[in-house]
Amino acid sequence: MLDDITALVTGASQGIGREIARTFADRGANVVLAARSEANLRETAEPMPEERTLVVPTDVTDEARVKAAVEACVDAFGGLDCLVNNAGIAGPTAPHEEVSAEEWQTVQNVNVLGSFLCAKHASPHLRESVRGSIVNVSSIGGKKPYPLRTPYAASKMALIGLSRALAFELGEDEVTVNTVCPGPVTGDRIERVFEARAEATGVSYEQAKRDLVLDDLPLDEIVPVEEVVEQVAYLAGPNARHVTAQDVNVDSGATWY
Repeated sequence: MLDDITALVTGASQGIGREIARTFADRGANVVLAARSEANLRETAEPMPEERTLVVPTDVTDEARVKAAVEACVDAFGGLDCLVNNAGIAGPTAPHEEVSAEEWQTVQNVNVLGSFLCAKHASPHLRESVRGSIVNVSSIGGKKPYPLRTPYAASKMALIGLSRALAFELGEDEVTVNTVCPGPVTGDRIERVFEARAEATGVSYEQAKRDLVLDDLPLDEIVPVEEVVEQVAYLAGPNARHVTAQDVNVDSGATWY
């Protein structure tokens, strides 16, 4: 259902971004992979069709490099139909009094500024597409903030606001803009979060996992990454052309709004 579209996926070197990129390719899309690590991007690209895949090492906080990545995408495939803003970092796990200004700003730069810059330079091309879309990957941490994660919570809430504003700005050209808000998702990243939480609070890994996540989930299980990817693919596809300005939770029921 993604045949013949061209998608730029940031944070495509690992985790959710890697699975999004590979799924889009499996469903017929041209995919541009963007992240800082070229080696990891090459690994992501290995099973993808060479003729429909472009690796572009990119730092999303660097506007010149973002612009160059978008231009490389358009040069290679003749346009751009979908931007998936998935690049993001977790930031520190600590009381807010112990978070430095530098740590705070680093999280905002990657999670918010990076998404803004990508949208800024992608939008002229998305406006020209007959099925333009932006899917921003936020988190339920932007709706139900976790303790000891103030920079992350603020950045993910900001991303939801950015999506809603862009939806109105781009709607006149029929570009949809939506946010996917995963809960804790299977993979190395959430394991590191649990470990950091355990260390910061002095409890066991299993207790940190239950305190931080499982006790608040009606389904009592962490979300498989494939379900997040399916939601992103749906919002980028032809059956979601009248879905815009929405933030969609994929979180085992942790958040109800």
